[in-house]
Amino acid sequence: MANSTVSTASTHWEGGLTDGAGQTTLETSGVVTLDVAWGKRTDPGQGTTNPEELIAAAFATCYSMALTNELTENGHAPEFLDTTVEVSFNPKDGISGAKLTVSGKVPGLDAEAFKEKAEWAKDNCPVSKALGGLKKELVVNA
Repeated sequence: MANSTVSTASTHWEGGLTDGAGQTTLETSGVVTLDVAWGKRTDPGQGTTNPEELIAAAFATCYSMALTNELTENGHAPEFLDTTVEVSFNPKDGISGAKLTVSGKVPGLDAEAFKEKAEWAKDNCPVSKALGGLKKELVVNA
């Protein structure tokens, strides 16, 4: 593995906060440019994303990687994991929490052991650590 990496994203914004809009580009990978707008923070929907959805995507990805690694290192490579992250936002208080929901098929691992590993990943994946003081709830569907 590489010692360290730097990932870059950029946003071009035009106009004011509530009447403006922008585009966020994943620069490192170049795989996507996303339309962003303030209104989608308080009224999410199709076609435009917001910072909370991007955080949710990063958290779901990182969490799945961390849980897969922890399970595999303990002799229980998963056949699959499905992770959903919901990040809550309100204009007054900002981002207020994240709810993770995970399920998967892990041969040779009972539901209690899966839940234990799922909790470990919630607390130890790098994105979770970066989100430090954010309240995080975990729902495990084993």
